[in-house]
Amino acid sequence: MPVFIIAAVSENRVIGRAGGLPWHLPADLDHFRRLTTGNALVMGRKTYESVGRPLPKRRCIVLSRDPSFTADGVEVAGSLEQALALCSAAEKVFIAGGSSVFAEAMGVAERIYLTVVHGRFEGDTLFPDVDFSAWKLTSERRRPADDVNAFAVSFRVYQRPG
Repeated sequence: MPVFIIAAVSENRVIGRAGGLPWHLPADLDHFRRLTTGNALVMGRKTYESVGRPLPKRRCIVLSRDPSFTADGVEVAGSLEQALALCSAAEKVFIAGGSSVFAEAMGVAERIYLTVVHGRFEGDTLFPDVDFSAWKLTSERRRPADDVNAFAVSFRVYQRPG
């Protein structure tokens, strides 16, 4: 079962501010939806709460250290290891954040789908400091800002060599 990380990150590694995204980019949301639909999606509790609901047409697993945490329409796992065990039959598993979940998943992920938002943002949640020289950039597609998307983005795919 392949494990992929999917994230949107600013040039200064910001991924969140006050429990949400510091930007609204429909092009990135569409990119996320196209990649993750039909697959398992693992996220931390805070990320789940910022989304506010299970995402349609995806098996959603929420990580929480609180054994009493429940939410309609999702499965709950106490650890990344337990979440991945629940997904053992899945075709693909996407790790969708937050910061500590991304950091833990770096050791098992074979690919990173990274949307780089071209801008610097204030925020309270950062993407882990990754040594991308240990990964191979296999594709990059740039998308300019427009009337609906206030910032240019680059959709990058990194593959773990070997």
